[in-house]
This record gives sequence, structure tokens and C-alpha cells, in this order.
Amino acid sequence: MLIKIREERSDDIAAVREVNRRAFGQDQESNIVDALRTNGAALLSLVATVNGQVAGHIMYSLLTVAENIDGVALGPMAVVPEYQRQGIGAKLIEAGNRKIKDAGYPFIIVAGHPAYYPRFGFRPASEYGIKCEWDVPDDAFMVLILDPPKMQGVSGLAKYRHEFSTIP
Repeated sequence: MLIKIREERSDDIAAVREVNRRAFGQDQESNIVDALRTNGAALLSLVATVNGQVAGHIMYSLLTVAENIDGVALGPMAVVPEYQRQGIGAKLIEAGNRKIKDAGYPFIIVAGHPAYYPRFGFRPASEYGIKCEWDVPDDAFMVLILDPPKMQGVSGLAKYRHEFSTIP
């Protein structure tokens, strides 16, 4: 199995939509991805291909904490069911997080599975005084600090792009 991670291209849009739909069993995540892309809000969008076919996707968008500290939201991240638990999601997260860190962002936030994301360095955001704008379990709302000096004393409400709240 040959897995490659690369930036999303325009000819991947339909495949990315299908990956998200199949991974989540609904269209909401696909609709959010489409809206972020359409509105120019995707900071980074990567795909994982298996033998040349798109099998996974990850998107990053801007997020603010305390209304003035810009960071990044990871999500959605999806892998089609037949390729789950084979390291594709991990490869997407590692490649994406590295690019976000290299771009100089001080943190990444994810609302995700509490048993999965800590292996990438994510910790409960509440440990840093960062709260989610939605009702998310404490252990599922996590942050990865990329630049500790920039994050000194930063706390407050994390606000996602409006597409996360307004897209059905």
C-alpha cells in the first residue's frame, strides 16, 4: 500500500467530499469543508492518497482565543472506513501540524477523540484556561502548543470560523 500526503488540488474536491461523507456518515463535515474552501478560510488542506486514490483528508482554518490571539483549528480530519486504523490519519496530522508550526502559528486546537489526539501532543485546553464556544466535553477539546513563549498567559474563549456553526 503506497500512501502519499500532499496538498489538496482542485480536482480532489469531489473525492474530499466523499471521504468526509463516508467517514462521518453524513454531509455536515463535507459542507463545512466546502464552505471553508469557498470562503478562502482553509489555511491548509491535505489529502492522503492510497495507490493514487484519495483515502483521507485534513483541513486547518483560523481560530482565535480571547478575541485577539490567532491560532489554528484542526478539523475535519477523515479517512474512509476501509483505510481506517492503518496510520493514514496519523500521517495527515503529523504532516499538517508540521506545516502549521513551520508557518509560525502558536497553537492548534482540536475537538476530537480524547484517546486519539494526545499521541500527537494535544492536551485538554482547559489546562491552559482555554474554553470552547460550544458544549464540548473537557477531555475532547484539546490544544497543541507550538510556541510556548507566544502562549504565555493566553487564555479565554476559543472561537471557530462561523462556517462551523452555520453550515448544516
